[in-house]
Amino acid sequence: MKSIAVLLSGCGVFDGTEVHEAVLTLLALARAGVKYQCFAPNIEQMHVVNHLTGEVAHDEKRNVLVESARIARGEVLNAISLDITQFDALIVPGGFGAAKNLSNFATNGSDCSISPIVETFLREFALANKPVGYMCIAPMMLPLIYPNAKGTIGTDSETGHIFNEMGGKHHSASVVDIVVDEVNKVVTTPAYMLANNIAEANEGIEKLVNKVIAMID
Repeated sequence: MKSIAVLLSGCGVFDGTEVHEAVLTLLALARAGVKYQCFAPNIEQMHVVNHLTGEVAHDEKRNVLVESARIARGEVLNAISLDITQFDALIVPGGFGAAKNLSNFATNGSDCSISPIVETFLREFALANKPVGYMCIAPMMLPLIYPNAKGTIGTDSETGHIFNEMGGKHHSASVVDIVVDEVNKVVTTPAYMLANNIAEANEGIEKLVNKVIAMID
């Protein structure tokens, strides 16, 4: 049975993983009859956001691995425990956690870097030439991992320009579309960068999941 790793970045769109994107990913994988395992780095979140008010809760601290366990129903492993030989592919849902916890794109833009633990994790799949799927804002990490990475974050020209500045090749795409980089075996979709509702998000995510599975040798 094919086995796919899913990298989470916390729990909640504004400071962690976009919950709908993660759940739709896991649902699509389960429907395809594929085994999956969630991972997350054991690091502190950049900050905590009150999702009711949208304000930063300055007095709160949360751990990315602990928060990711909320989505994974406790079935989540520390990213440093990855055994690349056990997995055929990787999928990274979005949410601001990808830009705040997995990387510092939210604060550093084109000068961003990826958290060392996360970079090691992502590079394992690149070095093994295994298919990956990144969605929402997560593709902004791709130019730091893959040469001439082809991908999409949707239709925002400013963010697309930054993607190109970082060494990638951005392709504008609608919420229901995927962009496939056959050379690097990378699949991307805008998801909630553009989605107005969960059904719209699901269409692109389902295509991404199925394409990643199809690209497994």
